[in-house]
Amino acid sequence: MDWVLVDAARSGDRAAQATLLRELQDQWYRMVLRLLGNAESAREATQETALRFLRQLPLFEGRSEIRTWSFGIAINVAREMRREKEQDALTIDPPAQGNGPDGELEQRERAQIVNRVIDTLPERQREAVMLRFFEQLSVEQSATVMGCAPGTVKALVFQALRNMRQHLG
Repeated sequence: MDWVLVDAARSGDRAAQATLLRELQDQWYRMVLRLLGNAESAREATQETALRFLRQLPLFEGRSEIRTWSFGIAINVAREMRREKEQDALTIDPPAQGNGPDGELEQRERAQIVNRVIDTLPERQREAVMLRFFEQLSVEQSATVMGCAPGTVKALVFQALRNMRQHLG
């Protein structure tokens, strides 16, 4: 990310802030969609992430990439929303079934099975898998987002993959 753009956004430049939001919002959406399990919740979480991002942007110190820092905000928003939903005893809608050709349908079904297995993982394991494999962050970047040591991320990913293998047989 361009540090001049980040500095301008931190200083209150609305055009720079809008540019950062455009560059980051799809990435936030993909991540929170995976964590929350439905599109409506993901849109809501993305909007809340954008608001918090703008509010906290002047506090960004540049110790990590702006993208990594912003993922931390998105994960916190998703965690809060998940807790609220669990407290309200709401259920998450399953993904829609595909109607494409056999190969496409089979691929979607496999993806749905994997998604359901990922949804069964403990929260920290699910976050580690999301950051490493879906957002393709390094171990160090994932550790920064999660607020833990790189070794913890490695352990969480290892445990998650082991749990997924057991669940899938």
